[in-house]
Amino acid sequence: MRTKKVKNEGPSILDVVALLTDLPGQQLARGQVGTVIERLDDNTLLVEFSDDQGRAYAITPCPGTELLILHYVPEAA
Repeated sequence: MRTKKVKNEGPSILDVVALLTDLPGQQLARGQVGTVIERLDDNTLLVEFSDDQGRAYAITPCPGTELLILHYVPEAA
């Protein structure tokens, strides 16, 4: 079971996230969904983007400020 995060802490490993901006160099568009797989430094996360069959089509560093954590269960704001 995952522990509750401190508000505004930012994405953690295995969080499902969406891009807030386009990354044309990686051919990724705003809104594409990926999974955080590693923290590279205080500001940068390595995110894997996969297709419906689970095959990765992009693995790229992303600034944490450009990611939105997605929630699949109700959570208080």
